[in-house]
Amino acid sequence: MLIEQTLERLRSLKLHGMADALARWRDDTSRAALEPADLVGLLADAEWSTRDSKKLSSRLRQAQLRFSSACPEDVDLSRPRGLSRQLLSELVSCSWVARQRNVIITGPTGTGKSYLACALANSACRAGHSTFYRRASRLFDEAAHARADGSWLDFLARVAKVKVLVIDDFGLEPLGAPDRRALLELLDDRYDVSSTIVTSQLEPKLWHGVIGDPTLADAIVDRLVHNAERIGLAGDSSRKVRPPTK
Repeated sequence: MLIEQTLERLRSLKLHGMADALARWRDDTSRAALEPADLVGLLADAEWSTRDSKKLSSRLRQAQLRFSSACPEDVDLSRPRGLSRQLLSELVSCSWVARQRNVIITGPTGTGKSYLACALANSACRAGHSTFYRRASRLFDEAAHARADGSWLDFLARVAKVKVLVIDDFGLEPLGAPDRRALLELLDDRYDVSSTIVTSQLEPKLWHGVIGDPTLADAIVDRLVHNAERIGLAGDSSRKVRPPTK
């Protein structure tokens, strides 16, 4: 069979990785002779890589990360701010996800909490885990809408099945009663099943004042903190003040 016919059939079967690899092999004038089994192996590897890349792209798209291009390799370790190379390496391994542990990142504004959270979410996506990012205020807005339109149980189920949930900027404003109840329900469904990353300017010991109700606050903080990896970022804000325009 001619290679062109083979390429057409591969593409009709949606084996685009194999087709592209076969076309590259055909066009490589310096290619070495391959045994049939070796050529099949080369094509199978190409198809696997193509499908794996598409799955990763899909997970990253569904994650809706605030910093979509954030990745562990670009995390700034050049200045001391409470994040060591060893700790970052341990987190990037995603062993905490496998053990259903949480990650809590605290520190002043501008120290890179959100970027680090997105970089860890990126590494989770690379490891094959589903991920979902929301700022806390947006998450509570969506929860309120879901309760109002009758889709609350669907919303709960959708968030519960995500392997890594990122709640960014928690504690910027006090929670109302509906927000407290929604957060507890979300965390209760995820407890000991999946992992949550929380970023906050406040240390967890101050979360009770933000959450409000002492009983619900105890339950929420317990579900987030007791099995969590803790990162306390320090230092000046990395955001540069732009000079005034003339």
